[in-house]
Amino acid sequence: MYRFIESIRLENHRLQHLDWHNKRLNDTRRHFFPSSAELDLHDFLVLPSNLDDGVYKCRVVYGSQVEEVTFQPYIPKSVHSLRLVIDDHADYSYKFENRAKLEFLLTQRGEADDILIVRNQSITDTSYSNIALFDGLHWYTPDTYLLNGTCRQRLLAEGILRETRITLHDLARFEEIRPINAMLVLERTPSVRLMF
Repeated sequence: MYRFIESIRLENHRLQHLDWHNKRLNDTRRHFFPSSAELDLHDFLVLPSNLDDGVYKCRVVYGSQVEEVTFQPYIPKSVHSLRLVIDDHADYSYKFENRAKLEFLLTQRGEADDILIVRNQSITDTSYSNIALFDGLHWYTPDTYLLNGTCRQRLLAEGILRETRITLHDLARFEEIRPINAMLVLERTPSVRLMF
């Protein structure tokens, strides 16, 4: 049976952008469990009383129903470099709990901290995030993503990101690359460098 995850940022006792996670959870459940009734994550996310004012990762595991909810202090991964890895068949269109394919690709990172997956000459995602690229004027994100992440969708809707095709040859025109996901804040996330 398929199991999926939602990773939700909890900061200072406030769950961030929960509507976006609700939408993805229910879109995923509609696809894999069409007869399941819609769920509202508000009904399942009870904050433990012992949490301080820091940042936590709320991890929701679900299938046809919510199966597990955990809260862990969040420490961002230390990612300063990305190795380009080519896989023309890479696919992660739903946020599966099983990430075996991505974990396998990650073994090809060499000295880099993470990977940037290239599919059919186009830039996609890292092993754990979408990406934002800055050309000196605007922030862009590839239209060839593997997972249409909630942060990516929100930043596009807010006009902070612009979606475009980004090929290997286009990379030279960007000044900065930053990972983006529900746990990372674009403005506070350090840039990464590419390793070839």
